[in-house]
Amino acid sequence: MLTTVSLDMMQTVALAALVLFAGYGIRRKVGVLDRFNIPAPVVGGFVFAAVAMALRQAGILAFEFDTRLQSPFMIAFFTAIGLGASLGLLKIGGRQVLIFWGLASLLAVLQNGIGVGLANLLGVNPLLGLITGSITMTGGHGTGAAFGKLMEEQYNFPGAVTLAMAAATFGLVSGGLLGGPIGTKLMSRYGLRSTGGQAAPAAAGIEHAALDDEIDTEPSGNAPTAYLLLQTLTVILACMWAGGLLSAWLGRFITLPGYIGAMLVAAVLRNVADATGRLRIESRVVDDLGTIALSLFLTMALMSLRLWELLDLAAPMLVILVFQVTMMGAFAYWVTFRVMGRDYDAAVMAGGHCGFGLGATPNAVANMESLVQRFGSAPRAFLVLPMVGAFFIDFTNALIITTYINLVAP
Repeated sequence: MLTTVSLDMMQTVALAALVLFAGYGIRRKVGVLDRFNIPAPVVGGFVFAAVAMALRQAGILAFEFDTRLQSPFMIAFFTAIGLGASLGLLKIGGRQVLIFWGLASLLAVLQNGIGVGLANLLGVNPLLGLITGSITMTGGHGTGAAFGKLMEEQYNFPGAVTLAMAAATFGLVSGGLLGGPIGTKLMSRYGLRSTGGQAAPAAAGIEHAALDDEIDTEPSGNAPTAYLLLQTLTVILACMWAGGLLSAWLGRFITLPGYIGAMLVAAVLRNVADATGRLRIESRVVDDLGTIALSLFLTMALMSLRLWELLDLAAPMLVILVFQVTMMGAFAYWVTFRVMGRDYDAAVMAGGHCGFGLGATPNAVANMESLVQRFGSAPRAFLVLPMVGAFFIDFTNALIITTYINLVAP
């Protein structure tokens, strides 16, 4: 007889935290997971979902979760993205950051166009095309879980979160495998060599921020004070409140995810604070709080996956994903390399863009590090790409996805 275990709101969050740390432990033990930068929430969440499915199929045990805190965690994460979107950072990176940001946004548009087009050709829901487009390719697991939840609740697309998690994992692995060969091929074909030099001081901080897609497991720098943590948390909560009002007003004219309003309010507040100097917003604290919110949201989303929902759409999803990987390689080789300057740094960025456009900024940095360890330093690449990945692309990608949803949603 099947026994059902029902967890209340706090028990669900507590279990999510335990599953999250189990994910860290598993990833440390299984080297391939660390090599491809598979996030700990994904590792722990998928393992728990697989065990839960096995127990359910065997008629032993089923779980019911109270996920009311899942949406607030998601909105907090995207609010943190808005608070990180400082236009002042463009002055540090200069014209190259602006150009690469434009390229990354163009890629997101193309990914959605290919996804929706192929979904229509294959006779499946066009929302699957968006899930296998920039939602998971450029956006990764966090954006995939957020929009997957939106599609399940507002557009009656069952299994969207499960499909998004599978697609995002496929992208992460593919991006890690594709970047090195693309960069190496470009260097070989054009006889490119490193000009030497060290990364600019600003680049080191940007690169570190870009790697903060997960909670740091080792202490670094000065710990923030309780006052600074409370101040930053208050700013995030205030933006969520004001953003909720803005989303409700905008919702009268256009369909929007719940977090768009909070992200926009946070971006405006950040840039007003930078211009006036009246409010100190510590980027590292914002990043840490946003990462905690993302980790718990993602773990909760993955814990409740119904993996059997993958079966019906597995084949068309795989077809679209293969096309996405092929397009990413061609885009990096023919477009990114040429637009970014046709030099050694541009080749390194092309290799990094494969990880960036198919998964996450840490994958991009890992691809670039493997190239520079073999061929020599590329300081411009390590300034430009992590800056766009850490602070800008999630913002524009969310707006691009929202536009597509309003165009193609049935």
